[in-house]
Amino acid sequence: MIDSKQAAEALADIDDIVQRLRQSQLYELASLAALWWGVLVFAGNFVTWLWPIYAVYAWPAVDILGVGGLVAIRLLTPSQARAAAFDIRLVLVFVLFFAFGYICTSVLGHFGPRELGAFWPIYFMLFYTLAGLWFGHAFIAIGLGITALTLIGFFTIGEAFPLWMAFVNGGGLILGGLWMRRI
Repeated sequence: MIDSKQAAEALADIDDIVQRLRQSQLYELASLAALWWGVLVFAGNFVTWLWPIYAVYAWPAVDILGVGGLVAIRLLTPSQARAAAFDIRLVLVFVLFFAFGYICTSVLGHFGPRELGAFWPIYFMLFYTLAGLWFGHAFIAIGLGITALTLIGFFTIGEAFPLWMAFVNGGGLILGGLWMRRI
């Protein structure tokens, strides 16, 4: 027979294990997403660097494949790892996210290619960093690291900025995804 103090400690231990399992599942999904986006972003920046004229086609393809891959990752995960069935709000989040970015870069700001190459990674990393406030320090580290390196490259790298971003943004997401798999 256990007393009430021992029961409370046992329940606290169970709650701790449940929280760790939830974070582990979240990091598993987030790592797959980071790896997926990292490969796509690396390719998009590499195309932009090698053949700048095709950037106008590469980036919409990256975005469509990226969002489609996230939906697939979400739908293909085991049911116990999913909190609920497919939620249309996920799609709406991306629609609003890209619409706001488009308004900032094309309607309000009229950004050139270099500014776009810095804005979108920083914009994405803002949400990574914000997610870290709820889901763990790995998101904060990835978001702030890629943002800092993007700004360094923006102000110091010349024509090779898209190549820099392939390694900083694409490579950073890949490394971050691999790191989250180990946490």
